[in-house]
Amino acid sequence: MTEGNNSPDKRTTSAIWSDGLGRAGIRSGQTLLVITLAWVILWGMTRVPLVMIPVMIALILASAISPLVRWLTGRRWPRALAVAGSFVWILAVFGGVITGIVFLIRGQSKELAAKFTAGIDQLHQFLNYGPFKVSDEQLRSLGDSIQRFFTSSSFGAEALTGARTVGEILAGLVLMAVILFFFLKDGEKIRTFLFGFLPASHQAKAHLAAERSAAVLGGYVRGTALIAVLNGLIIGTVLAILGVPLALPLGVFVFIGGFIPIVGSTAAGTLAVGVALISNGPVTSLIVLAVLIAANQLEHHFLQPVLMGKVLNIHGLAILLALAIGTMLAGVIGALLAVPTAAVGWTAIKTWTGRGEALADGTAA
Repeated sequence: MTEGNNSPDKRTTSAIWSDGLGRAGIRSGQTLLVITLAWVILWGMTRVPLVMIPVMIALILASAISPLVRWLTGRRWPRALAVAGSFVWILAVFGGVITGIVFLIRGQSKELAAKFTAGIDQLHQFLNYGPFKVSDEQLRSLGDSIQRFFTSSSFGAEALTGARTVGEILAGLVLMAVILFFFLKDGEKIRTFLFGFLPASHQAKAHLAAERSAAVLGGYVRGTALIAVLNGLIIGTVLAILGVPLALPLGVFVFIGGFIPIVGSTAAGTLAVGVALISNGPVTSLIVLAVLIAANQLEHHFLQPVLMGKVLNIHGLAILLALAIGTMLAGVIGALLAVPTAAVGWTAIKTWTGRGEALADGTAA
């Protein structure tokens, strides 16, 4: 029996896999299996976006709102009442902002219409006599093309698709609100139940990884919100000083765009530049563009390193790659969720491998 177990063939096979190339082959095979498993999980998650996207957004929001819930429960509020109170406070804030924007747009509608007409005339003159001259015939041809598009059957199909998308978004918002309520109310029980399927020796590390991931998510959302508020205030204040209409709604739009890393604030600021161009002319739009560039530089070189450098601890290249992958998998929603997902994944890896032990005090703080 001993001689059979130590046969030359088995010793030769063992020698093949025990040298450097053999160990590299084993690691490569393991890596490919892990990548395949991760890809299958991501593929499955993208097949049910109406479920997975609300779950992920609710998880991120729960990490950001949980300090408020803990503060209320620490003052002897029942947990369900604390969660409901947090919901009411958040809805009141957002509802008040949206209501104010609607009333502001209605109040400035006549002024906006007059400035829009004057701005169109200025833009027309600029196109006719500017450095890149565009004739009236070319403008009419462009207008006819746009009109044909809006009256075509393809636009009708796009409108139906857009209506269906709006319905899915509303359903996702309702589902997200319900999931968020239960995450805030029973998050500890849900986490304990899920980690109960792990081996007992791994459960403590899984709880530690979850706590650090929640701290990263909460810090990311709060830091992003603070940066977005500062950007919105800067752009909105400059627009108001320059007399651009709808300064407050445009500032709010810049605030919302700030939640999409790298490109969100720029895209939202471009709209502000366009409104300034149409309503107040090229000089005002150039001033708004200069302020937008300065605000982006302030965000990238000062605000993000100060407010979120220790929270994320991810290189800019990794953020760009995460944004690209998230956009390919789930569009705008994927871009919105890519960075926090990458941050949580990196936090879990560091905790599981023991690399995050040196960050334990800072993360807890």
